[in-house]
Amino acid sequence: MPGSRNLRFASLHDVELCAHAATGERRAFGELVRRHGSTVRGLLRRMGAQASEADDVAQDAFLAAFERIAEFRGEGTFAGWVKRIAARLYLRRLQRERRLGAFAFEGAEDEVEVRTGDADAAIDLDEGLKSLAPAERLCVSLCFGAGLSHAEAAEALNLPLGTVKSHVKRGLEKLRTRLAPTDGAALEGRRGNG
Repeated sequence: MPGSRNLRFASLHDVELCAHAATGERRAFGELVRRHGSTVRGLLRRMGAQASEADDVAQDAFLAAFERIAEFRGEGTFAGWVKRIAARLYLRRLQRERRLGAFAFEGAEDEVEVRTGDADAAIDLDEGLKSLAPAERLCVSLCFGAGLSHAEAAEALNLPLGTVKSHVKRGLEKLRTRLAPTDGAALEGRRGNG
């Protein structure tokens, strides 16, 4: 019964699904794609990909992961592993299209205006990331979204390590400022909790 088999896969841990996928079980890998597809596409969007481009790169990343599934040993999460694959594929695409050089240095010194509207305005992380300079957004997304170390991001971007660290630091400072509560009540509530 195909339906009961799919239910069986839905209850398995990612590592178990990877083991089944390594034996050629496509339904097990399909479950991994179902679980983590939106997360991978979200990372790519945060890195600067348009929706259709994020879909394309995510599909390529899952195909690459399926082809190399035997390499996944469960030392980290499957989601982290496939996000690193997707991030590297996206960076290669940027390099091929010669957009990476523009990202790396475009707006590095530009200050993005930080909106401090009323406290009722909901500001989410995606909007905060959009407010960063492209190089900052890319470096923050690689280091905190894809789980790359600063050194790995520097290597992937072909940038000096110090430059990547600077982009990450500036980007995080801007995000903290942008996402911080603007009213004293919210801050006071946090102090009371702990």
